Amino acid sequence: MTLPSGLREFISESGDETMQTQNRFFDDLARVAAGAIGTLSGVRSEVESRLREQLERVLAGMDLVSRDEFEAVKAMAAKSRAEQEDLQRRITLLESQVSGLSAPRRAGHSEADDAAPGSA
Repeated sequence: MTLPSGLREFISESGDETMQTQNRFFDDLARVAAGAIGTLSGVRSEVESRLREQLERVLAGMDLVSRDEFEAVKAMAAKSRAEQEDLQRRITLLESQVSGLSAPRRAGHSEADDAAPGSA
């Protein structure tokens, strides 16, 4: 079925006009949405920076240490602990040596040797 040429032109012109109106509407809508997203992005970064500042202010008032300071003190404590354990081993060794030296001497002395002269 063929349409008369006048009707065919009317349909094609009105369709183009509707498409242009819709395209213009969607273009404007896209521009508004892009602007809103840009604005929201700016607001988001502003809120993040303000929250970060507030959090830093609160944490500074709490007298907390930084991660670097914590790690340095942790390393010092580990080193001190290792030195303390080493010293404890040395003390135990020295105590065993001292008790080993004093045991033979006592075994060689009699009770009479331990008594004071002139008390007999």
